[in-house]
Amino acid sequence: MLFDSHCHLTDERLRPDADAVVERARAAGVERLVTVGADAEDWDDVVALAERHDGVYAAAGVHPHIADHATAEVLGRLRELARHPRVVALGEAGLDFHYDLSPRAAQRRAFAVQLALAAELALPLIVHSREADDETADVLRADGRHVRGVLHCFSGGRALLDEALAAGWYVSFSGIVTFAKYEGADLVRAVPADRLLIETDSPYLAPVPVRGKRNEPAFVRHVAEGVARLRGQTLEEVAALTRRNADTFYGLAA
Repeated sequence: MLFDSHCHLTDERLRPDADAVVERARAAGVERLVTVGADAEDWDDVVALAERHDGVYAAAGVHPHIADHATAEVLGRLRELARHPRVVALGEAGLDFHYDLSPRAAQRRAFAVQLALAAELALPLIVHSREADDETADVLRADGRHVRGVLHCFSGGRALLDEALAAGWYVSFSGIVTFAKYEGADLVRAVPADRLLIETDSPYLAPVPVRGKRNEPAFVRHVAEGVARLRGQTLEEVAALTRRNADTFYGLAA
């Protein structure tokens, strides 16, 4: 049984048939998934979706693209929402220096306050880091050991990977590992078996062999197959260990 550790079912491309998307995932052997609300506008919807479906859980946070939305009022609402039994993590928070859709100073502030909130509430934190390896590594060295975290959709280098592992964090891989030009096979193999997660990040990054289609959690099997090939393991082994790891990371009963 598979666990899609990170998807966005309230994205406008999935929202209209989100319930059907969940059912297709279930039919494909995806027993559990976490749908991430990356903006306060999504939080009520991801929680409602989790309430409607067994095996669906919610995360809530402020994405670095909209870091200036992390006002005191929004963070107060996030603190309240975190008490909901279907909310299993904060995030995604972090740094994105590729698109730079928010000022970097705002990204740093939003990341710092969400990391501190995760530590205070003893909730795991989902972290987005793109072309920000050095600064993300600095944050992990300073404060990473106070939080159970994951670098989601990992696309960074070895130095950031090593810093995350040293802090006790998890590392999650997406459909990128199935792309013909993927160059991170050594990084996939470097993650210890008990820190490895898989995800779709749907509706983004559809894996081979469904490139060009709208991604959805049912396709996480292809990610698991890609990871298995790179690590020299079977699909069943990767499915089992990533399911177990996701249960541990999110604090869910097996």
